[in-house]
Amino acid sequence: MSSFVANTKNEVQEMLKVIGAKSIDDLFLDIHSRHQPKSFNIPNGLSEFEVLERIRSIASKNDARLVSFLGAGFYDHYVPEAVSALTSRAEFYTAYTPYQPESSQGILQALYEYQSMIATLTNMDVVNASLYDGGTALYEAMMMAIRINGRKKILMDGGVSPIYRKIIRSYTSNFDIEFKEMPVVHGRADREAIKNILDDKTSAIILQNPNFFGAIDDHSDIIKEAHSRGILVIESVYPISLGILKTPGEMDADIVTGEGQSLGLSLNFGGPYLGFIATKRKYVRKMPGRIVGQTEDKYGQRCFVNTLQAREQHIRREKATSNICTNVALCAVQAAIFMSLLGKQGLKDLAQLNFEKAEFARKTLGEIKGVEVKRSSPTFNEFVVCLPKKAKDVVEEMIKKGFASGFPLAKYYPEMENYLLVAVTEKRTKDEIVSFAKNLEGVLCS
Repeated sequence: MSSFVANTKNEVQEMLKVIGAKSIDDLFLDIHSRHQPKSFNIPNGLSEFEVLERIRSIASKNDARLVSFLGAGFYDHYVPEAVSALTSRAEFYTAYTPYQPESSQGILQALYEYQSMIATLTNMDVVNASLYDGGTALYEAMMMAIRINGRKKILMDGGVSPIYRKIIRSYTSNFDIEFKEMPVVHGRADREAIKNILDDKTSAIILQNPNFFGAIDDHSDIIKEAHSRGILVIESVYPISLGILKTPGEMDADIVTGEGQSLGLSLNFGGPYLGFIATKRKYVRKMPGRIVGQTEDKYGQRCFVNTLQAREQHIRREKATSNICTNVALCAVQAAIFMSLLGKQGLKDLAQLNFEKAEFARKTLGEIKGVEVKRSSPTFNEFVVCLPKKAKDVVEEMIKKGFASGFPLAKYYPEMENYLLVAVTEKRTKDEIVSFAKNLEGVLCS
């Protein structure tokens, strides 16, 4: 247990002396003060009562009363009580990461079921046991494509989440990879621009459906053109939308990723979330992470095993498909429980409900004088409106009235200062949508 006991002051001073530092703060001198987390200022030991009071005080700064129309990749979906009740069972809920060879049959079967459900939802052959989040999954998919065809040029459509594009550029800043970003035309991928830039050096095209602006797009034609040149296509998807939309498998995409937060995970103030990745059977050995498979034991009984684990923890580092050694098994189990509770028809109904409520909101907001609802492309449960004022200012005023009214697009698209991305999930009632519209009209007229 000695390794888990805090070091004494004398031991700390002894270690600092060995490395030639005067204090612990000296270890962080290379990090600019504005980049240092405030968590460095951790108070001395507190009693249980004091810790609870401190946490309650911090939590009270959050405004939990807002009616949310905020999306942009993370959505306010309803999570049935049974999901958290089952996920918190001791068999699943452990601080220990359940990926070692001694994993129990229960957790292995749960992950196998999760993989099977995501494979069915995306219409793909193989799914791994999860990745950190949607952005990480997209990065891993891009590296997977490079491993498959050995090319180092990546095209990223402008409709892919700017957060994901930033993650990919950050992860690969020291890699020899050429990136090209393509504009969005009328809310959809620009076919002509993509076709003109494809060449023999291109490894993959990264697309998103529905894209960051909520627009639905059938990428089958782009995928067909890419395949004719030996180029792979990666699709980032919003899993709930697959209840009614054409699947990436039907479009013949090669690798599919997504953020699984909408599958039974609460918003959780930013995580933990769930990244999923799926692919065709022929690419399974290029997939990162691990895959749980089904087999038979020596008695002929059905059982489950860690089938593929091409991670640096298990094989030589230079042969590993990823340097990320941990997945989010509990979140994957939670998603599996959510999907099993809803079932095939339930997921369709949920997707349809999201679509119809968003259409009602689009129509309602479009009746407000001065509000222009973008209708150049069909959308799922998220759409763009152009306001007569700066979207950022409108959002601040709407918060005072109890609404998180959307995502101001100028944060990532400076030229879209008056544009607001509005999301509507199954949780928003007709009264809430109408009230949202009335309050928005009031703010715009003030």
